Amino acid sequence: MDRDKLAKEFEDLEPNFREKLDRYLKSAGNIFHDTEYRIVKRNFKSKLSYYKTMTTVPLKYLPLLPRSMWTELEKHFESHEIKVIFSLVGFFLGATPFNTPAVYKLLNYTELVHDGYWNIKGGMYRITDSIVKELDKLGVKIVYNTEISGIEKGEKGIEAFIDQHGKKWEADIYVSNSDAASFRGLILNRKKYSEKKLDQMHWTLSPFTIYLGVKGKIEGLHHHNYFLGTNFKEYADTIFKTSLSPERPYYYVNVSSKSNKDCAPEGCENVFVLCPMPDLRFKSNWDDADALADNIITDLGERVGFDIHKNILTRRVMTPIEWCNRFNLYKGSGLGLAHGMKQVGGFRPANKDEEFKNLYYVGASTIPGTGLPIVVISSKLVSERITDEHRLIQ
Repeated sequence: MDRDKLAKEFEDLEPNFREKLDRYLKSAGNIFHDTEYRIVKRNFKSKLSYYKTMTTVPLKYLPLLPRSMWTELEKHFESHEIKVIFSLVGFFLGATPFNTPAVYKLLNYTELVHDGYWNIKGGMYRITDSIVKELDKLGVKIVYNTEISGIEKGEKGIEAFIDQHGKKWEADIYVSNSDAASFRGLILNRKKYSEKKLDQMHWTLSPFTIYLGVKGKIEGLHHHNYFLGTNFKEYADTIFKTSLSPERPYYYVNVSSKSNKDCAPEGCENVFVLCPMPDLRFKSNWDDADALADNIITDLGERVGFDIHKNILTRRVMTPIEWCNRFNLYKGSGLGLAHGMKQVGGFRPANKDEEFKNLYYVGASTIPGTGLPIVVISSKLVSERITDEHRLIQ
């Protein structure tokens, strides 16, 4: 991202914005580089190994641990609008900037300086297609429409996974991509991960999503867009634990056809809307889904000056119920366990099972955490651990 252009756009909101921005991003970058290989890209075989690793992180970051991301931003910027803009990454972690630890300011650095946002030609599902092609070359067989509902124990660990039809799947090593916390409770029946215990954990947002095919080009939209209100703190404090749909919801809009022409027919737009909502622990009834979708579409159309309702070619709405049932997400939580101080690093469910030596976990609820880039790191970590512990040849 062009920081000179960014500074010019926000100078009226925040005097000396460029100097403040550079100072803030430098401090965020220091956190990233001092923790990337010490904490983020590292396996922990026990909580003790995590504690030992934490002692290698510079002590100057200690004050950030109890501090929220919003409080940290208040130390760098005066403008409410600027603080809101930079705090939105807290929602990427499925939480709010008011309960996300300040150390996650490092995400501002990764998106504005280090890595940025990557556009996948043809859309993000091309990543999945490419992985499947590579697996096919290696002779990997993928079995679809199969859900694991139980296990069969043996002397050396798990001898078989059992699917919903009672069929046994035998292997030497198992890797579960189901949620690392709920799998332990729902499939392995661990008391520590009973439904009561799971419900007491801090989970990420539930996605309420709208998929639209729209006739016409919407000039008021970019590839990435946020639409917020004026009650940011109040909204953030209540939205994750309310049983009611908000009258004026906050939401994110992605228009992939702005960067990828083949994502929509010529002269049309591919519009994806994500509105963070409480999970099914707090809001289980979604009879108001269509009304909420209509509300969001109307609001979006008014903000960008385009009658979206009259130009909809295709429309699909997915509530937290659909996300829960289709992707087996615990209570509809879209990104697994959140990143509070009691659920970070070595305090997250481990990527190796506590009892079975041949069962491993990958995904958002194990280490290092939530989000697509982090989950990719998770897969690398578990691969390294399996290779090391089972003396496999890479």
